Amino acid sequence: MKPLRPLVLAVTTLVAGVLSWAGARLWNSVGSLPGVPAAAPIVLAVIAVVLASAAITLRGRLRAQRERQAGAKGVDPLFAARALVLGQASALVAALVTGVYGGMGVFLLTLSDATASRRGQSLTALFAVIAGIAVMAAGLWLQSVCRLPDDEDEDRDHLVQRR
Repeated sequence: MKPLRPLVLAVTTLVAGVLSWAGARLWNSVGSLPGVPAAAPIVLAVIAVVLASAAITLRGRLRAQRERQAGAKGVDPLFAARALVLGQASALVAALVTGVYGGMGVFLLTLSDATASRRGQSLTALFAVIAGIAVMAAGLWLQSVCRLPDDEDEDRDHLVQRR
């Protein structure tokens, strides 16, 4: 599995943000734009905490296993692979969600006739963007924790010495 790059997340967020901003303008001109759910930043923050706790747990267990500490509990490779996939998928979805709420928040801030409720929704969108960035950061950190050490150079040295 190839590592997820931060540039992919940034481009995904930017494209989703621009499309969301344009969609919000179009939707608002046709009818009433739906509001930003109040639970969005809370759900994203919970996901960020779960990913960060998984990264902390795996990092400690892998460090203890590498240092061959007595009583160190090993890490099941399938568990690590599942954690890696969860982190990458969460980061990608968070990039999309962050862009959507960012675009909606920018649109709501630029409304000339913004009511107090729309300003409150733009604040909720801002908190969702911050929580989405936290999910992306936690997903990338979990990915780096689950990364296997590079041993290609050692394999190449052994192959060269055999010939």
